[in-house]
Amino acid sequence: MTNTIHIIGGGLAGSEAAWQAAEAGAQVVLHEMRPVRPTDAHHSDGLAELVCSNSLRSDDFENNAVGLLHEEMRRAGSLILKMADAHRLPAGGALAVDRENFSAGVTAALTAHTNVMLCREEITEPPEEWDNVIIATGPLTSPALAEYIRARSDAESLSFFDAIAPIVHRDSIDMEIAWMQSRYDKGDGKDYVNCPMDEAQYRAFIDALITGEKTEFKEWEKSTPYFEGCLPIEVMASRGAETLRFGPMKPVGLSDPRAERRPYAVVQLRQDNALGTLWNMVGFQTKLKHAEQTRIFRMIPGLQNASFARLGGLHRNTFINSPRLLDPQLRLKARPSLRFAGQVTGVEGYVESAAIGLLAGRYAAGLDTPPPPTTALGALIAHITVGAEADTFQPMNVNFGLFPEMVPSPRGKDRKKAMSARALVDLAGWLGTPTQSA
Repeated sequence: MTNTIHIIGGGLAGSEAAWQAAEAGAQVVLHEMRPVRPTDAHHSDGLAELVCSNSLRSDDFENNAVGLLHEEMRRAGSLILKMADAHRLPAGGALAVDRENFSAGVTAALTAHTNVMLCREEITEPPEEWDNVIIATGPLTSPALAEYIRARSDAESLSFFDAIAPIVHRDSIDMEIAWMQSRYDKGDGKDYVNCPMDEAQYRAFIDALITGEKTEFKEWEKSTPYFEGCLPIEVMASRGAETLRFGPMKPVGLSDPRAERRPYAVVQLRQDNALGTLWNMVGFQTKLKHAEQTRIFRMIPGLQNASFARLGGLHRNTFINSPRLLDPQLRLKARPSLRFAGQVTGVEGYVESAAIGLLAGRYAAGLDTPPPPTTALGALIAHITVGAEADTFQPMNVNFGLFPEMVPSPRGKDRKKAMSARALVDLAGWLGTPTQSA
């Protein structure tokens, strides 16, 4: 096929890139290696498979940068946000989805699109005759393709570990001990299951996390750093006895209806599927061995009889040094026919990955005007291409620190609201659409 866009990888970034390019009228071939070649983290052959239900995070577009990114992507016709909204689960102010139905919806939409062809095959290196390619293979890029990228970029890929939190069967949670409440009663006020701890229980739990048997690293993995935004629970515990109590186990904004005072610490679980039968342990990504997870997590009051649908795990993520290797349109400087999208570019998080896919798809289809740097989309892509120091480049979530400051600059919450309002006005200009009301 002439003038065909070849997209390698059917995760969130590749799926979004394919949708954007196809909607712009381009012919797209989406190459996904599963199930021909499985990965350590995926469990199905569906496109855009998520690891946990709440991976899309806050949906508050006035006060949160990732929420603003959600809204910008919606207005740009994002398939990922369309399907997330269609398969949404209750999660307070967060955007959580039913993972299986979300993936099925993305897969169905792309396979039904007349401009998209889905090929189940592993691409170890793009043929030279492919002159418009997007590599969106994510953090689990196959070794052969990773070597191809390294050889053409003359730069070693960096890597870090990403840990997966356990999932508990809802009917195994002791609701005589646990209770339903969202922090500060956000959302409908009852989007989370809360398991309280007193001080003695908390201290014993911290000791168990620190001394529990962990997964051993292979020799080539030992120098790989963690991403600070997704530290294993036991690594956080090792940084100080109070670290978890001021992190994922903080009790603020919660009140145990059976007690006269606030718990010393709280473990929260969040709904993981539409039926409400599976609940994810919030912030409990871990590299503890499976037997240790079962033993230690059953120390949590309310989970003493917990049945686990999935225990935590650990996999390696790989990303390139984008500020050094890519131009502002995500093209590899050493071979401009190759673009990159998703986590492999060094953005962190599913939403950010899909956002870079959205831009890569538009660019590949000839819609090459960059989004304004005052938008979340523009700030994110500017960071990974021209805004970060190549020598110290690390994965980054979208945040208001990446946006140009306003002059004069409002303070506090007014600053975030003002930056979000400015972003949506500028986004409308970029999209060529009338400004939408908030």
